[in-house]
Amino acid sequence: MVCGGFTCSRNALCSLNVVYIKVGLVLISVAAWGKGFGIVSSIHIIGGVIAVGVFLLLIAIVGLVGALKHHQVLLFFYMIILFFVFLFQLGVSCSCLAMNREQQEKLLNSSWEMMSSMTREDLEHQLDCCGLLNTSLSQPEFDSDYQHCTAPCKLRSRCHPCGDLMLQHATEALKILGGIGLFFSFTEILGVWLAARYRNQKDPTANPSAFL
Repeated sequence: MVCGGFTCSRNALCSLNVVYIKVGLVLISVAAWGKGFGIVSSIHIIGGVIAVGVFLLLIAIVGLVGALKHHQVLLFFYMIILFFVFLFQLGVSCSCLAMNREQQEKLLNSSWEMMSSMTREDLEHQLDCCGLLNTSLSQPEFDSDYQHCTAPCKLRSRCHPCGDLMLQHATEALKILGGIGLFFSFTEILGVWLAARYRNQKDPTANPSAFL
């Protein structure tokens, strides 16, 4: 059996979809870690990453079933959806890698302004910090937030701004998500090509008179 044969194509497509399942779980886990820390909840890109992870996980399962059963309809929709996932994942990954600190600060400031005082207090307790960013532009708001802060660090008379902690973890999360997403997005083109090739191959164990 040559490598270009039916069995080899099926095994390669199944292996590729197992990798996609793992990648989808990694994207969802890292994005959830970022949101769980409350560090990137204001960055809507994280929601896009979670969506990509979920779609990639679901389409990988569809592709795996289609490959095992050589199901023509499943393989057709697998190719179409996987191509659109590739385009979306490529855009999201590039956005993650291209977002600089200044852009992150703007998003954090806009999100902080929309938060209620109770939400701010919960975030400060969770990260053990006070205020958002201690900069010249936000100094009055930072002083007000620091004065009303009830985080445990106030008892130690030394509190870090929450924005610094959030930006530190946000940068790490965005780099991981962008790098993983960008690398594996190009393998999805391979998945589309492999599925199209496998779909047009005839199963040697099938009934010769069966309609494919």
